[in-house]
Amino acid sequence: MAVGSKVIMELLENGVHFGHQTNKWNPKMEKYIFGKKSGIYIIDLKKTEEALAEAAEFLSGLAASGKTVLFAGTKKQAKEIIREEAGRCGMFYVDERWLGGCLTNFTTIRRSVERLNHLQEMKEGEVYESLPKKEKAHIDREEQKLLKNLGGIREMKGLPDCLMAVDAEAESIAIREAHKIGIPVIALVDTNCDPDLIDYPIPGNDDAIRAIRYIVSTLADAVKEGSGGVKKEKPRPKKEEEAPEEKGEEKKEAAVEEPKAAEEPKEEEIAEEKPESAAVESPADDIEEEEEEVIEGDIKLDDTGKK
Repeated sequence: MAVGSKVIMELLENGVHFGHQTNKWNPKMEKYIFGKKSGIYIIDLKKTEEALAEAAEFLSGLAASGKTVLFAGTKKQAKEIIREEAGRCGMFYVDERWLGGCLTNFTTIRRSVERLNHLQEMKEGEVYESLPKKEKAHIDREEQKLLKNLGGIREMKGLPDCLMAVDAEAESIAIREAHKIGIPVIALVDTNCDPDLIDYPIPGNDDAIRAIRYIVSTLADAVKEGSGGVKKEKPRPKKEEEAPEEKGEEKKEAAVEEPKAAEEPKEEEIAEEKPESAAVESPADDIEEEEEEVIEGDIKLDDTGKK
């Protein structure tokens, strides 16, 4: 794995090369794996660089044509990043639980947005002030629930022209919906993901905050550049204590330490052992579609949304 390019060095610095534990991999990701070290797969950053450039070029072209992008990232590490970067480039986002039918049943979603607008208009009128406290509290709860889940797509009048997802496993329902109706998909895919339904898979660490921020901000820059905005310098990773990064329900082994930016990994340190594709079964492809009950314009939600 060559480490000469500036982009590859930045990918290394942000830990994009760390995959999942070797017992939690998808054989379809084999072509993106460089090797393994201490029980962790190492992603080929040359392929990440190429995939990221291709996806950025595609997004820049979309934005230049006045088309829209929906950013989706509902896992804890991605929420704030998705919200910030989508807002920075003027696009839509989903940072809470993905509502089943958000793309395939968009008319129902729009009715819920209209309900949200109606509630907020009601609160500004005199009728709301005359209501009993119990009814006011009910309206407030309903408004907050709708705002929490629909705030990022409130102004989205039609279907997006592209879906960008962080973690193809966590956003599998969104990806399936987009694929079903022909919306191109860009996704950050780790070594446990199935890249088959993704038009522009970007192999990389989908759990580390710095890795997610680097990938998403690069794509947001491309959108901003394509739409004619002034391209901002990529924000440098904050030196914050990140919560232990988990892969599924287990943490990455502490034995693997992230290489420093100034140090180039030595070829001999990373054993170029290619996984045997028959060793582990692929994750189940059949993911049940979530059905949303809409009762008088309100959506029943739960607090799930993890891997």
